[in-house]
Amino acid sequence: MSASRTVICLLRNDLRLHDNEVFHWAQRNADYIIPLYCFDPRHYQGTYHFNFPKTGPFRLRFLLDSVKDLRATLRKRGSTLLVRQGKPEDVVSDLIQQLGSVTAVAFHEEVASEEKTVEKKLKAICCQNKVKVQTFWGSTLYHRDDLPFSHIGGLPDVYTQFRKVVEGQGRVRPVLSTPGQVKPLPLGLEEGTIPTFEGLGQTEPVEDCRSAFPCRGGETEALARLKHYFWDTNAVAAYKETRNGMIGVDYSTKFSPWLALGCISPRYIYEQIKKYEAERTANQSTYWVIFELLWRDYFQFVGLKYGNRIFHMNGLQDKHVSWKTDMKLFDAWKDGRTGVPFVDANMRELALTGFMSNRGRQNVASFLTKDLGLDWRLGAEWFEYLLVDHDVCSNYGNWLYSAGIGNDPRENRKFNMIKQGLDYDNNGEYVRQWVPELRGIKGGDVHTPWTLSNSALSHAQVSLNETYPSPVIIAPEWSRHVNNKSSGPPAKGRKGSSYTPRQHKDRGIDFYFSKKSF
Repeated sequence: MSASRTVICLLRNDLRLHDNEVFHWAQRNADYIIPLYCFDPRHYQGTYHFNFPKTGPFRLRFLLDSVKDLRATLRKRGSTLLVRQGKPEDVVSDLIQQLGSVTAVAFHEEVASEEKTVEKKLKAICCQNKVKVQTFWGSTLYHRDDLPFSHIGGLPDVYTQFRKVVEGQGRVRPVLSTPGQVKPLPLGLEEGTIPTFEGLGQTEPVEDCRSAFPCRGGETEALARLKHYFWDTNAVAAYKETRNGMIGVDYSTKFSPWLALGCISPRYIYEQIKKYEAERTANQSTYWVIFELLWRDYFQFVGLKYGNRIFHMNGLQDKHVSWKTDMKLFDAWKDGRTGVPFVDANMRELALTGFMSNRGRQNVASFLTKDLGLDWRLGAEWFEYLLVDHDVCSNYGNWLYSAGIGNDPRENRKFNMIKQGLDYDNNGEYVRQWVPELRGIKGGDVHTPWTLSNSALSHAQVSLNETYPSPVIIAPEWSRHVNNKSSGPPAKGRKGSSYTPRQHKDRGIDFYFSKKSF
């Protein structure tokens, strides 16, 4: 009788059973499968340059939810999730020694250097122990090997060029089947306890009823969210019109936190979009979900092409900018005390919920880099700490663009905070939600409290520099929009979305490549 084959399925940012090639391969190549997740202590230390906590409370809660959910899913299928606290390379080494029957270690490859370093160490350990390493690519909609470029170095440096080539010549692989039963674990393994917030040096976050992302982590929740957004509400059919909203849960898909941890497969989203288009409606909104998934792909592939240059101060083109590291200014930005209400509202939402709209992220990044002239890496690392949906390539890629040092720095574009606030929060509802000390100021005036008369401020019970700060900076171009504020009722929008003006509804992340002024 031949010896039994045991495969360790090391899970990292692929916390799902559906469309997971690691499980799919192991089911066909093992008698016993060990699904393994490691809480790597390096993920709970400080960020590289400024030593902010690397994993904040909101993402940690989402991760703990996701690990618990995957364990529950596996238990229903005759397996479980082994959980360990420790470096993956050490944990895998210990399991190989303990069992003596491990024939392969399987995992999805990652992009960034810290993750790649872990992969190298895993391969070395497996080589020493004559254990096969089986790796897969599974984080993007389009598979790395299916890109219509001979080499990743041929990746275009402009998103639109990438999108057109991929849409014209690429193909999306079909979704892999989900196993009804998973091969069992070998005898004698303790599944391990899932750590607590305290055990990982964090405090459990407090729920905020204003959150635009009150959702929990895990594959089960991810699939339920897609069902809700697509099939139960048809919200996806208006996504392109509502996606620049700022208030509510359903103004956008909110898939990003689940995508970041791999709780949902981008290929599954694509498959469901195509099904929805066939059965219900196909329009610009349904296409735009794919368009945004392609942006996510693009940032992953830019990370593959440029490596550690995505983290360098001078960016992808080695562009020298005299960035400042004024920590007093940075603290005002991160704490939502800049005196610019649209910026402050967004930063407070981030601090209190771990989430911020796409529109908000673009604006606070522009304000930090272009108005304050601060080192963009301060912003990137602060986002890394707090965002529930932090994804290395998307986060750093977006910050490089905002700083004008990405791989397509066409012009020194800068967002006008007042114009943006009036365009996307014209009646000030969003600002008053997150900056309650300004709730006495009605209409669009809330975006520029420093321009109001003393009597108006007094009537609103606002005292500049006492109840709310004066602006840390006033950009000259803001004055053009001070007299264009609306004091009327908010424009009618879809339920759950903030006002999105018609002339701006086609702008999204593609703002990076637009030559229009903002």
